[in-house]
Amino acid sequence: MADSRVDTVARLAQWKIDNFGPCSYKKSDPFKVGIWNWYLSIERNRYLYIHLFPEPSRISKENPPVAKFILRVSNASSSRKLYISSVHERVLRTYDDFVWPVDTTFVGRFTIDVEFLDLKIYPLNGGEASSVWSYDRKMQTIAEQSTLSCLSRMLDEAIYADLTIITSDGTLRAHKAILSASSPVFQSMFHHDLKEKESSTIRIEDMSPESCTVLLSYLYGTIKQEDFWKHRLALLGAANKYDIGGLKDLCEESLLEDLNSGNVLERLNEAWLYQLHKLKKGCLTFLFEFGKIYDVRDEMNNFFQHADRELLLEMFQEVLAIWKPV
Repeated sequence: MADSRVDTVARLAQWKIDNFGPCSYKKSDPFKVGIWNWYLSIERNRYLYIHLFPEPSRISKENPPVAKFILRVSNASSSRKLYISSVHERVLRTYDDFVWPVDTTFVGRFTIDVEFLDLKIYPLNGGEASSVWSYDRKMQTIAEQSTLSCLSRMLDEAIYADLTIITSDGTLRAHKAILSASSPVFQSMFHHDLKEKESSTIRIEDMSPESCTVLLSYLYGTIKQEDFWKHRLALLGAANKYDIGGLKDLCEESLLEDLNSGNVLERLNEAWLYQLHKLKKGCLTFLFEFGKIYDVRDEMNNFFQHADRELLLEMFQEVLAIWKPV
């Protein structure tokens, strides 16, 4: 029925009621605003009571809306009398969560407007509600994508590149500003009167062209996951050498993620070499608390011959802490 239809545009919902008697009750058809379907209803006792509530559904149960809204009621007569509610903001779950009593004798034709000023998702497990109309986040995402596209072109096409990087087997072109912003070590090279500043050349001869290219793609924000996983040990060495903290943390997390009996001793050595405390703790826990030391007995002899004495002492202390008599 047309009398039950609610029209919407943007954040505004409008219900035009053609015939409402002195003792009537009406409920609208569902209308969608945000990610929820909504209903309006009106009933009359002494006042005109207007309810706004979400349609009972899984989404409204698991993610009930926090609605900030304002209502307007106007009649269709020549006087065009208008009632405006205050701004309401509340969690809406059921029919009884919101009702606006309007002291009016409106009958016949009139219009109800609901303007949603904001709609947020209420997290049942706590935390801060987030808006379903997060244009700031969308704008930020678009801006970031545009920036990354520009940086990718700068790197791939060497646009205004002012730096040559000499790797173990070839050269690459890059930008001093990008490297300086990413690493205090690079910044120091180009800031002080060092040979790198004068020649606009740096040597990273302990990296292959492929690994160094992946390092640059990280610094320019265009790194691909498969390239990161393939070159992460080389990236870890570079992150440690050039003090790129975020990359070092990322490498540590990834090396811990796929820890197993086949790589635990190698990872333990890397953790010791680069002072990766979380990875070192994970390796020691894996070996001793989980008993995987028995799976690597054949590799232990070679490990003991080459490992740092302080690392061996720490391993011994870990054994004593776990196997101490009760």
